[in-house]
Amino acid sequence: MIKQSFSLTKVTAFSLSQSKHTLFTFHYKFSKTNMHASFSARATPTVKHVPELSPEEMDRIREQTFQKYTSVSGLGERKGKGVAIVWFRNDLRVLDNEALFRAWVSSEAILPVYCVDPTLFGTTHYFGLPKTGALREQFIIECLTDLKRNLVKRGLDLLIQHGKPEEIIPSLAKAFKAHTVYAHKETCSEEVKVEKLVTRKLQEFVPPSSGGVGNEPRSLNATKLELLWGSTMYHIDDLPFGCESLPDVYTQFRKSVESKSRIRNCIRLPASLGPPPEVGDWGCVPQVTELGLQSEKVSKGMKFIGGESAALGRVHDYFWKKDLLKVYKVTRNGMLGPDYSTKFSPWLASGSLSPRFIYEEVKRYEKERQSNDSTYWVLFELIWRDYFRFLSIKQGNLLFHAGGPRKVDINWSQDQTMFDAWRRGQTGYPLIDANMKELATTGFMSNRGRQIVCSFLIRDMGIDWRMGAEWFETCLLDYDPCSNYGNWTYGAGVGNDPREDRYFSIPKQAQNYDPEGEFVAYWLPELRALPREKRHSPGMMYLKPIVALKHGYTKKTGDSKVAFSSRRAKPEDNRRKGHGDRRMY
Repeated sequence: MIKQSFSLTKVTAFSLSQSKHTLFTFHYKFSKTNMHASFSARATPTVKHVPELSPEEMDRIREQTFQKYTSVSGLGERKGKGVAIVWFRNDLRVLDNEALFRAWVSSEAILPVYCVDPTLFGTTHYFGLPKTGALREQFIIECLTDLKRNLVKRGLDLLIQHGKPEEIIPSLAKAFKAHTVYAHKETCSEEVKVEKLVTRKLQEFVPPSSGGVGNEPRSLNATKLELLWGSTMYHIDDLPFGCESLPDVYTQFRKSVESKSRIRNCIRLPASLGPPPEVGDWGCVPQVTELGLQSEKVSKGMKFIGGESAALGRVHDYFWKKDLLKVYKVTRNGMLGPDYSTKFSPWLASGSLSPRFIYEEVKRYEKERQSNDSTYWVLFELIWRDYFRFLSIKQGNLLFHAGGPRKVDINWSQDQTMFDAWRRGQTGYPLIDANMKELATTGFMSNRGRQIVCSFLIRDMGIDWRMGAEWFETCLLDYDPCSNYGNWTYGAGVGNDPREDRYFSIPKQAQNYDPEGEFVAYWLPELRALPREKRHSPGMMYLKPIVALKHGYTKKTGDSKVAFSSRRAKPEDNRRKGHGDRRMY
């Protein structure tokens, strides 16, 4: 991601389990359905698994889905020779995995590899927060365990290696005389740097079969790194423009791709991908504690289950079993419970779930059940995800700089005390604090919650948006640099579209999306005994607000070094139609 050096006092990393909390029912004024939440603010603290399926159900759904996408004919004869390596990165799935398919076609044996990269357990670029928190790493571990099992079912296995990919991949290519390493392409500079290092070191090794003699340059005979595009719904090669000409406004991008591009079909695989080469020790999926992290368990709220099997189970559960796709647009701005939105994002971020598979399931749902604004809106949000990925290519490291893609000059505050109050959920504003405690406890926060806490940190507290973005990088199960930093630059008003410059009024947001105070009472049990109309303004029954709202009803009772006053913030009601919420959570 970021290269620019920057010297700042480091924020001390701390355990993400500082809060203890409960789960609930969600009501909001605009709801047109009689959906009932899975939890109550007065109930005993519970943990709801996502998906809400037994292991046996998930296995059954996975096998049915794999069978549907297994080609019994039409793939052609396997004529490749030698060994091909599949380097798994953020594509931890079997279904719709082009790297696996290309490796199968081009070889006699496939070696699947995953590198446990110590770089991922370092600190963030500017403020020294942990790059990967324990909750996300536990989710990734579950994804790897499931991937290994699913590969074994297809006649392969997953080689787990600890170390930097630029050292491990070339070493394996030499040991197994691999002719090609297949992997999915990434777009941000940290990941791209690793790709370049792998390529450079692969060029130092020439497989015996390629000769390496005569006048042909040595690099032409070297093991090749073939990078494939597989992270978006629309393929990069099918865009009606190059990424350097990407529109600065999402609506222009969306209308263009919808009218001029097509979405490719999911890739089908043979029933068996084996055999693998002879491997003495395939290695074990690590435990969180082996990676220098403290093991943490979700004590309340939602516990997401990692892996492709769980991802396919969630799609089935949400679309077909609970039939919730038809009301997605109505309920998606909720904050409480597992079913107000799809919750696909953690699996999309890890690559356990293909966006093209979601597209095909939406189209099947529209054909077999119904087509409406809600079925379209799931695709609308996936296009936002695509847009941020392509935008990261156009903007490069500007996505991570203080002034963002527009290079806005703002004197951000980096007040440590203020920031710590925000991230620990101790601001004195129940709606902010409840959302931040949910994030620390579960690794997840609703889309509505993300917008609210972002606006508060930036516009009410005047804090550097990159501090918030890096804290999200630490905590989020669904973290990926493109969507995370893309959303934060928009929220900070430094994104490439100057119209996305909004202020979220906490009193109004509370009134619209948590009118009964069920959400805040769930995450802040001390508010549960208060009358519902007092939960968002508890007065002396709760912490004193750390800062006054720019547009609200509270008086300042704390200290803030710098107020955000470089330009007038726009109320959220002034946003233009068609921009959506920028992310499907």
